[in-house]
Formats: sequence, C-alpha cells, structure tokens
Amino acid sequence: MAVLAMDLGGTKLAVAVFSPTGILLSNEVVELDNRQGNAVGALITGMAQQAIAAQQATDMPVQAIGISVPGINHQKEGTVWAPNIPGWDAYPLLKEVKQVSGNIPVIIESDRACYVLGEQWQGNAHGCKDVIFLAVGTGIGAGILVNGKVLRGAHDIAGAIGWMALQQPFRSQYVDCGCFEYHASGEGIAKVVKALLAAEPSYNGVLRQQPVEQISARDVFAAYDKKDVLATTVIQSCITYWGMAVANLVSLFNPQKIIFGGGVFGPATALIPAIKAEALKWAQPISMQLVSVEATALNGSAGIYGAGFLALQESRPS
Repeated sequence: MAVLAMDLGGTKLAVAVFSPTGILLSNEVVELDNRQGNAVGALITGMAQQAIAAQQATDMPVQAIGISVPGINHQKEGTVWAPNIPGWDAYPLLKEVKQVSGNIPVIIESDRACYVLGEQWQGNAHGCKDVIFLAVGTGIGAGILVNGKVLRGAHDIAGAIGWMALQQPFRSQYVDCGCFEYHASGEGIAKVVKALLAAEPSYNGVLRQQPVEQISARDVFAAYDKKDVLATTVIQSCITYWGMAVANLVSLFNPQKIIFGGGVFGPATALIPAIKAEALKWAQPISMQLVSVEATALNGSAGIYGAGFLALQESRPS
C-alpha cells in the first residue's frame, strides 16, 4: 500500500506519495498561480485524483490521504479557514476531497500540527512525545505535541502564538497579526525595517541601497551579515522576542525539544544559540536547562511529512 500526502501553502501545493515505511516515492510541487476559493479546491481534488489513479496502476494503491492546510481545520465541521487563500473562510475541503477519494479515508490538519508530526516522524523530534515546532515564516505559529498528541484546543486554534503578548503598551499594528508576529515574523521583520527607515532619514546603510517597498526579511539578514547598524538592531530585537517566546513555551509546557522551522529559519538558524541564551534569562530554570532548542531537520518539507504521517496513522487498523 501507499499513502498520499498534500501540503497546501499560501502560494503552492506539494503532493507526495509515501510507502508504509516512510520512503518518499514521489513528490511534486504545483504553484497556485493566484487561484482563489473553489479553484484551489479543484486543484487539490484534481491532483488527488491523478495520484490515486497513478498508484492504482501499481502494486501500491493509495490507502489514505493526509492534507496539511495553512490555517485552522475545524474537525467537527470538516471546513478550513485559511487567511492567505481568498474565499476560504469556511471551505468544505473534507467533503470535496471525499467526493473523489471514494472509500479512501481522508484526514486534514493545520500546517503547524503537521510540522511537529513530520519532525516527530522523520526529523529532529524522532522518539519525543513532548515537542513544540515554532514555525517562523510569513507569520508565526506553533505545533504543540503533548504526551504524543497534537494539542488542538477547544476550537482547533491552539498554537496561534503570533498573538503572544510580549510587549507593552498595545499598539494598533498588533490588531491584524498579534504582537509577536508583528515584531519577529518574516513579514514583521520587513515591516519594522520599513518603519525605521521612514523614521531615521539620516541612516545611509546597506538597506538604503534598494527601493524600500522591495525590502524583505532575507534582505535584512543579508545586511545583518554585513554588520549593518539598522539590520543589527532589528535582528537583535528578534532574538529577544524569539527567546522570550521560547521561555514562555518552556515554562508552560516543559517540552523535551523546541524546534525552529519556517522560511526565516533559514537564515536565522545560526542565531539559535543566542535565542537559547535569551530564553535562559526568562524561563523556569530547571525546565529550560533540560530542553533542547534546535533547527528543523526537514527544512521546507516538515508539512508534507506530517501529512504523510497522518495518512499512515489513518490507514492502520485502530
């Protein structure tokens, strides 16, 4: 048998087939090309049909489907809220996929839950039951594993730590994304730099050498590597925020590991020792001494591996 894994992001869809032992048999990435609403759903169901048919022609037909989605999966309703996909406020993804999967079971999870499950299955959290995957990309979220189970919360929203309050007073910029995400996500880093550039006309460093509207977090890290003063100020601030977040998570959950991933880690991976040093100032001391803070072993593939793991679990007799 085989299982089908699908990882939906804000700009692309990854589709993979795994063997029962976790071997990646095939992997394909399709750009969303500005698709919205039903068009994204049609892409998912079309790719699912294609993969099911391809595997049916082999001796390893698809036995289950796992799907990672970038937002909130409402398990009871079978609907998905995905803020980066217009028209996905309560999208009936489970119903649509089941219409093409037939008797093949389908399970859907949030991307942050899939990240931590993928890392537990074939990454740096292998063998761990209490792990937090801190995903820092365009936004910030956390996949939380407690005693081997994904923590979902009462309404499937647990892990939305971009809204973690790490600064006072409250600012209007926090309304749409939260304090932590505003200051220390990929998009947040770019926003903070742009605001500083506007406020400091005398600055004439590396980040003045390109149109301000084009500046990304990657540009800020490149400037940081060149010891640019403004970039250093912003990244040092991020280290503080990331460290405080780690401290709060360690004090709350007492995990074995905290694993950083997402597009920012990436270039921020080298900062993990400094982040842990910052966390040591704030966290419950015994728990902080015992936790391991690491980078992902799966890079951008944690979501697809997590979806594959879900499908394998769903395909096995209970």
